[in-house]
Amino acid sequence: MVTPLGAGFFARPARDVAPDLIGCVLVGNDVAGVIVEVERYEHWDAASHSFRGPTARSRVMFGPAGRLYVYRSYGVHWCVNIVCGPPGQGSALLLRAVQPTAGLELMCVRRGTTAALDLCRGPGRLAAAFGITGELNGTPLEAQDAPDRGLRVLPRVLEDIAIERGPRVGITRDAGRAWRYALIDCPWVSGRRTHLAIPEDRIAR
Repeated sequence: MVTPLGAGFFARPARDVAPDLIGCVLVGNDVAGVIVEVERYEHWDAASHSFRGPTARSRVMFGPAGRLYVYRSYGVHWCVNIVCGPPGQGSALLLRAVQPTAGLELMCVRRGTTAALDLCRGPGRLAAAFGITGELNGTPLEAQDAPDRGLRVLPRVLEDIAIERGPRVGITRDAGRAWRYALIDCPWVSGRRTHLAIPEDRIAR
């Protein structure tokens, strides 16, 4: 049995967790997939929900690490983040894309499509495919091997990880930050890949 990543893995700066999360496996609600794209958000980042301090909506982002921050984007799509760093930091990583590996038929039902490449390509699609709703907001990543309850993150399964970075998608404030991390040449990555032009080992964090 593979041991899920615990809170200690996420109780580090989001800048360190982000590249380490690429290639790990997201499991829950009877489906699974490899994480191939994430976005970073910090409390000093004008695009982050934590920018103005804890609010009724964003207080989950302020800790503890390893909890899920789930919110509705534009009143339409659910989006899921994992809180990082020490309590009070206001940091989180948005899960943007996953390469499905298990439960594809169920994902298709949840998404209402048979286009496998688009099942989890984008944060709203990812949340829908995994059956994620606001009920999971504030809950910790589950440690037990129970695919029908909550979510878990399993250690990296891919070898020879190559990561590239670029600006986040749909961001107008602090748009120049290269805080979108993705697996190089992965067809399951969302958005415009032309934005992802800088290899991780060539850019300062």
